[in-house]
Amino acid sequence: MNILLTGATGKVGRHVTESLVASGHHVRALTRTPGAAALPAGVEVVQGDLEQPGTLPAALEGIDRMYLFPVPGTAHEVAALARKAGVRHIVVLSSSSVLDDESNPSHRHHRTVERAVEDSGADWTFVRPDEFAGNTLWKWGDSIRTENVVRAPYGKAARAIVHEADIAAVLTAALVEDGHAGARYLVTGPRALTQIEQVGVLAEVLGRDIRFEELSREAGREAMSAHMPPPVVEMLLDYLAESAVTPGPVTDVVREVTGREARTFASWAAEHADGFGGAGGTGDSAKSSSSS
Repeated sequence: MNILLTGATGKVGRHVTESLVASGHHVRALTRTPGAAALPAGVEVVQGDLEQPGTLPAALEGIDRMYLFPVPGTAHEVAALARKAGVRHIVVLSSSSVLDDESNPSHRHHRTVERAVEDSGADWTFVRPDEFAGNTLWKWGDSIRTENVVRAPYGKAARAIVHEADIAAVLTAALVEDGHAGARYLVTGPRALTQIEQVGVLAEVLGRDIRFEELSREAGREAMSAHMPPPVVEMLLDYLAESAVTPGPVTDVVREVTGREARTFASWAAEHADGFGGAGGTGDSAKSSSSS
C-alpha cells in the first residue's frame, strides 16, 4: 500500500508517519522544504505545497491512500487532483468544531475541506479531534516555567482534551484498514477536565505548586488579543463559556478504532514535562490552588 502524507512533520502527522513506517508501509511525505524535514528513515520525501496544487501531480503518482492536512483555500483542487491520480481513500484531519454553528471560523475552515473531499468521489474518513492536549503547552507553558501560575478565563470550562498520539492512532487505522470509509470519528480524551483540574494534573506531574488565577472575560480577551485575531478570540471565549456550563463530549472512539484506551492527560503531561520547566520532585506533595 502506497500512502501519501501531508503535514507529516506536524504534531499529529509525525506520529502517523512513525507508526506507518514501523508497520512496514511505503510512506511518501509531502513537504515544501525536503532538506529540512526531520522524518524517519525509509520515508520517501517529495517537494510540494498544498497551497500550490500545481506542485502535487508527481507526489500523487501511484498513491492508494492519502492523509490530508486541512488547507481550505485549495481543498477542492487538491482533492480533485488526488482522485484523478487514482487515490482511492482520503483520510482528513478535521476538527470537532464542524459540529458547531457555521458562524465558528474553525467550523468553516474544516468543513470546507470535508466538503471538498466528499465532492471528489474518493472514499473518505473524517477524523474530528476535540482540543489537543498540546494546546496547554503554548497557552500556559511560559507562565508555568517562569511563575508557576496559569491565568485564564472560565476556570471551570471542561473538555476531554486528547493526546495527539491518539488522534494519530485513529488516523493510521483509517489509512491502513478497510471498513472506515464514510466514518466521522469524534476523538476525545478519556474524561472531561476543567481548566483548574488540568492545572492540578500539571502540578502533580511536575511536583510543584501551580496557581490558577481566574481572569474575567474582558481580561481574557485582552490577553488573547495579543496573539490572535479578534474573531478567533471571540470564538475561543465562547467555546470556554459554553464548556463551563456544559462539559465537552467524551467518546470511546480511540478504544473502538484502535482496541486500546485513550491516553490520559497525566500521561501526556509526563511526556512533555520539560516544556513546562521539568519536574521539580515526585509530585507527592504537589498541589494547585485557584483564585479569582
